[in-house]
Amino acid sequence: MTLAPGFRARSVSVSASPIVNPGFGQQALDEACRSIATGGAAWADAHLCAWAEVFRKFGAKPQRTPCSAEALRKRVLKEGRLPSIDPVVDLYNAVSLRYAIPVGGENFAAYVGIPRLAIADGTEGFDTIKDGAPALEAPERGEVVWRDDVGVTCRRWNWRQGVRTRLAADAKQMWFVLESLPEMPITALQEAGDALVDGLRRLMPDSAIEARLIGLVTQ
Repeated sequence: MTLAPGFRARSVSVSASPIVNPGFGQQALDEACRSIATGGAAWADAHLCAWAEVFRKFGAKPQRTPCSAEALRKRVLKEGRLPSIDPVVDLYNAVSLRYAIPVGGENFAAYVGIPRLAIADGTEGFDTIKDGAPALEAPERGEVVWRDDVGVTCRRWNWRQGVRTRLAADAKQMWFVLESLPEMPITALQEAGDALVDGLRRLMPDSAIEARLIGLVTQ
């Protein structure tokens, strides 16, 4: 794929244990929101602009459907903070904000087969909520999506996650992916991954966690 040369990501797999420090996620989120008010990471603007350009390459309109990191940042700049969802989601949103990087959190037990990036042909199913009720949509042909053997799990690379694999704090098998482009220093990607792992260990000290660097693999 030539859409995003130099794409790299940190993959973090977790066999979760009970949460013993539930307030840490919101604390991290609040601190990350405050960091946005002071300008955020030095590479933030360049990295988010690079993601917007990648979105344009596969036909998305980033002003309407920005990458997840840009969407979070816009909310904080507009509202001053983000509401707490649950400790694990708060934590990975905090890492996303602080490091200006899209971070996905998935309930890995809900996957069928291996998660992978793919170019959609437009026939895949994507489960979502529409007007308050479950709905099944399809991505646009040529759209970059995360998917498994059943269907799409996240549309427009990292814009909107499906319901089936959505992560909550009670999940036993968790998977996180921190996605970066060359405009973000590789050392910063490593630091962001370490921050997520350290936070997960504070939330769930008895968890088994494995982190590794991955490149661009599509189907």
